[in-house]
Amino acid sequence: MAQGTGSINSDYKDWEWSADAGERARLLQSPSVETVPKSGESQGNGLGATSALGAVFIVVNAALGAGLLNFPAAFSMAGGVASGIALQMCMLIFIIGGLVILAYCSQASNERTYQEVVWAVCGKVPGVLCEVAIAVYTFGTCIAFLIIIGDQEDKIIAALVTEPEEAGSSRWYTDRKFTISITAFLLILPLSIPKEIGFQKYASSLSVIGTWYVTAVIIIKYIWPDKELVPVEIPTSPSSWTAIFNAMPTICFGFQCHVSSVPVFNSMKQPEVKTWGAVVTTAMVIALFVYTGTGVCGFLTFGASVEQDVLLSYPSNDIPVALARAFIILCVLTSYPILHFCGRAVLEGLWLRYTGVTVEEDVVRERRRRLLQTISWFLLTLLLALFIPDIGKVISVIGGLAACFIFVFPGLCLIQAKLSEIQETRAISWWAMVSYGVFMVTLGAFIFGQTTANAIFVDLTA
Repeated sequence: MAQGTGSINSDYKDWEWSADAGERARLLQSPSVETVPKSGESQGNGLGATSALGAVFIVVNAALGAGLLNFPAAFSMAGGVASGIALQMCMLIFIIGGLVILAYCSQASNERTYQEVVWAVCGKVPGVLCEVAIAVYTFGTCIAFLIIIGDQEDKIIAALVTEPEEAGSSRWYTDRKFTISITAFLLILPLSIPKEIGFQKYASSLSVIGTWYVTAVIIIKYIWPDKELVPVEIPTSPSSWTAIFNAMPTICFGFQCHVSSVPVFNSMKQPEVKTWGAVVTTAMVIALFVYTGTGVCGFLTFGASVEQDVLLSYPSNDIPVALARAFIILCVLTSYPILHFCGRAVLEGLWLRYTGVTVEEDVVRERRRRLLQTISWFLLTLLLALFIPDIGKVISVIGGLAACFIFVFPGLCLIQAKLSEIQETRAISWWAMVSYGVFMVTLGAFIFGQTTANAIFVDLTA
């Protein structure tokens, strides 16, 4: 992709918003990434601290997470192993393409976070929509995390109490709403209040280990199943031609690492698009193997009866699975504050832009507003998690938003970047890039619209 001589969306700096207004929004980056200050001189001069191998690890870390629990159900919805793998492979082409486009546009615009790249390349309206989408996505993901905590704690408690699992428990301290609430107030809220979350970067390594362990357990349980496991029906085709689209939100949610990819690219010692292409291809292939192993083995173990959260399909007294549940809880406990931090940073950026207040002028009021934002965010996500017990409903909504980050915004950036190039004649490659961008936007809009409409329809008819 050749850069033109003109600047991308040059009116970006001319708006009458505060010059420092976007600074706090630039906080949206992986806590594991150490970046250099943004400047025209530092861009591309190898001043970052992350090697290519380190960047692969960080991208894999950003992609892998609790979303893998839903992949067996996604394979069931897609209609079996063959269609599930084929759907993943097709989408992976565009997922990698979106990551490369974001790096190219970051280099061309000299911006260092996802939302700032969209602002600089596409303009004010797409920039605001992007920031709002990030805030909603992180909010919805926090709800999903709390639901996952409740799901895993239910099974762990069922294994510890003496009463039969089918009968439930009348003890108040084993009630799902109480266990989620007490865990959230004691562990999640204190981790969400601090202004900086750099200390979380060490806990993220445990999350990666946890996801790999969960995948290993699911694969081993398929190879050596429990004797009590009865044969199940294994679908080999989707129930309808539209059913396969219901698996797309889970795949988008699982592979969505695009929001944190721009800071990772800029943290590299050699932030070059070609090198970055190799990095993200390697990282996505690793993630593909993890998600495919989990999806295929979990689906073949339980067939059409697999739960939206595959760990719920296993018996409560299975010790290796119980350890997997503990790992998932740990993963979610450390991931919630990071996602909340990202959402809070975006809301801060929007607030400062619309009020026109600089970061320096706002320092005195920042702490009070941060506490108010954190408590409001926490209570709202907790309340919704308590009354939305099905994680599939949440994934269907935020998975549609993930499609926007993977397809729509990168596609818009590519179109605008190519249109801004000053060329006397349009080469075939130029038309091919613009067409690719249009297709990405169309595909992303379709996935978002279809999954959102389906989620609303299911809720209304349930």
